[in-house]
Amino acid sequence: MVKLLLETGKVEVDSKDRWFSQMPLSWAAKGGHEAMVKLLLETGKVRANSKDGQAGRTLLSWAAEGGHEAVVKLLQ
Repeated sequence: MVKLLLETGKVEVDSKDRWFSQMPLSWAAKGGHEAMVKLLLETGKVRANSKDGQAGRTLLSWAAEGGHEAVVKLLQ
């Protein structure tokens, strides 16, 4: 489903939510959602070295803290 939405080109993958100032890639990395991280990175519209809006931490640091090794590899 997400892949289909991304293919429309109408999804703003770099938009931030209003409560935590997080992008979809932030949530995916923190949650260890490898497939979602890969899909979002493949759009070319988000950067793997982005920092989140809440704590200014990198997505890599969040993924590493959560023990999400596959996501860490994608973000390196």
